[in-house]
Amino acid sequence: MGYDFPTVEKKWQQYWEEKGVFHVERDPGKPKFYCLEMFPYPSGALHMGHLRNYSIGDLLARFLWMKGFNVLHPMGFDAFGLPAENAAIKYGVHPHQWTWQNIEHMTDQLKRMGCSYDWRRRVESCNPNYYRWTQWLFLQFFKKGLAYRKHAPVNWCSDCKTVLANEQVIDGGHCWRCHTPVTKRALEQWFLRITDYAQELLDSLKELPGWPERVRVMQENWIGRSEGVRLAFSVPEFGEELETFTTRFDTIFGVTFLALAPEHPLVEKIIARSPQAEKLRSFVREVTAESEIDRTAVGGEKKGIFTGYSAVNPVNGEEVPLYIANYILMEYGTGAIMGVPAHDQRDFDFARKFGIPIRVVIAPADGTKLDGNTMPKAFEEPGIQCNSGFFDGMPSQEAIPRMAAWAEEQGYGVREVNFRIRDWLISRQRFWGAPIPVVYCDDCGIVPIPEEQLPVELPMEVQLLEGGRSPLPVTDSWVNTTCPKCGGPARRETDTMDTFICSSWYFLRYTSPWTQEAPFLKEDAAYWMNVDQYIGGIEHACLHLIYARFFTKVLADLGYISVREPFQNLLTQGMVIKDGAKMSKSKGNVVDPDEIISRYGADTARLFILFASPPERDLDWSDQGVEGAHRFLNRVWRLVEESLPLLRNARRQRIPMSDLEERELRDLKRIIHRTTYRVSKDIQEEMQFNTAVARIMELANALGAFSARDERGRTLFREGVETLLTVLSPFTPHFCEELWSMLGNTPCLAETPWPEADEEALVEDQVTVVLQENGKLRDRFEIPAGLSAEELRERILETPQAQERFLGKEILKVIVVPNKLVNVVVKK
Repeated sequence: MGYDFPTVEKKWQQYWEEKGVFHVERDPGKPKFYCLEMFPYPSGALHMGHLRNYSIGDLLARFLWMKGFNVLHPMGFDAFGLPAENAAIKYGVHPHQWTWQNIEHMTDQLKRMGCSYDWRRRVESCNPNYYRWTQWLFLQFFKKGLAYRKHAPVNWCSDCKTVLANEQVIDGGHCWRCHTPVTKRALEQWFLRITDYAQELLDSLKELPGWPERVRVMQENWIGRSEGVRLAFSVPEFGEELETFTTRFDTIFGVTFLALAPEHPLVEKIIARSPQAEKLRSFVREVTAESEIDRTAVGGEKKGIFTGYSAVNPVNGEEVPLYIANYILMEYGTGAIMGVPAHDQRDFDFARKFGIPIRVVIAPADGTKLDGNTMPKAFEEPGIQCNSGFFDGMPSQEAIPRMAAWAEEQGYGVREVNFRIRDWLISRQRFWGAPIPVVYCDDCGIVPIPEEQLPVELPMEVQLLEGGRSPLPVTDSWVNTTCPKCGGPARRETDTMDTFICSSWYFLRYTSPWTQEAPFLKEDAAYWMNVDQYIGGIEHACLHLIYARFFTKVLADLGYISVREPFQNLLTQGMVIKDGAKMSKSKGNVVDPDEIISRYGADTARLFILFASPPERDLDWSDQGVEGAHRFLNRVWRLVEESLPLLRNARRQRIPMSDLEERELRDLKRIIHRTTYRVSKDIQEEMQFNTAVARIMELANALGAFSARDERGRTLFREGVETLLTVLSPFTPHFCEELWSMLGNTPCLAETPWPEADEEALVEDQVTVVLQENGKLRDRFEIPAGLSAEELRERILETPQAQERFLGKEILKVIVVPNKLVNVVVKK
């Protein structure tokens, strides 16, 4: 152990905090940079995924500080939610106590890592002075008509004991948190009209070139824009119009049945009138008890029942049977589909099972004849219209817009844009969340809490109930209140808000965390927003990242901010892998960050994480890699410590390249400035931190091999050591600060400007390289020294002289001696 890292790290953490080195305010005289990592849930302790995320962000923030930017680098905690509540139930403590203990512990851990946060700006979403403004924002949405309450079938997780937004149902029908199969329940819930912004959310993805293409595609698919025709099939027996939406209006003449979702409102009316009511009701109960994944699985069993009634195709007046089917979902489209079995595989499977006719209306373009009675599967490709009236013979791709326009002209339907995304369900039937600030009055209906009465605080004296049920509905002293409008008796809303509400605006609160006048000050948001670099996991691509974009657009429309996108650039770091699997307690492959920091120090942990893999890729944990990072730091420590007398007596100045004649000095000068230039580019432009570390190691090796024999050599050696410590400091800040101070330098490295590369030193020395053909001299070239064999080969063979000489000749091989010759062996 070459250096006392516990003492060194504690010393510099205390120094940065006492001096307020990373405290930041608005400064119009400096370029700003808002660097942000996704804030963590206070689960109890940091894991390696956290450590990787925050090491990346801290490296970038420190680098930009030294580059002269005014850097906002805050941290807080996403502190409401199920894990704290479940842990509180398990261990018999209040979620408030559990959460705040974890917040303080994780704050200490982050400080031990040496993160350059402005800790004065810490926010906690469970703090009343934060969720007061979460509630205030809800009221602004409510006033604008973007928050509403309705009765609807919703996703229910039996394990979490709460409803879920569509975005929180993953992997074909499972809870995003506990992976329990999700079922449907009909409840009255609060929603936000995110669909009002669906088109803009889609269009503005094009304005985010700094986002990974993968994330943009995921959001594009989730928003799911489709163009089609909305049309109504009449149901004469009920005097109703049954609305459907289709993107394939070219198949309208091929409709041979209609199918309803079991949850469709017409189903109850059918059951009420049908002579086979009990049979129909039994089928509906059976299907609605199934999970969404089972109902919609590709190749899954198609279940259905004929209602005994028919609907009328508005285009040709044909009566078609009306079914209830398991594979139709109420929340997608209108909850009713027109069945075209010849050209949709699910409809084909359904029709075959129930003996429904299959009518071909699009024929293959190659002339193949299709027969609905014998075809083995649906024909879903483009083709030629047939059995489609006067559209026969038209290519189907051309027919789609032509037939849609015709439908509008004839009054059969209207062209419409539809989206897969649905309004955001924000009600949660759990305790540990921000209360929804409304009351219910028998006389006045839904009444919002006046803004001056916020926050509506969670009652802290409640007893948590077994099984995760919220105690709020049975806490009469909290539920029973007075109506703010009429003064009569009223009841509070007992649902709390989805925790993703809290994280949809927290980045704005960081800009003005102290104000009690508003959620944030407009002038602060105008200066800092938007976030220049956001760092976090790709698992939030269709959750937090869509919700935060939605909030930002609404707040812009309300006039509170001037930007419409929250995050200019996005980095989604890879997972931390050990023994071939993602680190997790269930797999028994977790590495405790505290243990690594205690054994090797925070700087070793940071260096390994940043060096072991490019940030966007998965990182394979390696104990040997950690030890290797620690050995490197010890080697640099010895290099500086053993050279202290020489370094302290050397002048602190840069010797121009033109003043250096000796090759050894010129080579060292070149590697010093080439390292500065390439590390800067690797961090700021490429975000390839592993290659930056590799270049720093090359410089350390060069300095270790250098022998300073005179004053100029000592001066250059000091320049090299100071450059090494400066460019290494964003990776290993405590370590470099200590060595920097040992050299007698002030101020601290964190406040020292980043070095600029000397352009003259970046120019390689020229050498003469000869071109040979079969070993005979043909030409000479003056080129930069130090090119690799491959670079030299390309440089010479791309010259006009070489291309002319070897034109039409068969080259057998090329022999390269770097800095000397290129010998082209050609067939004689």
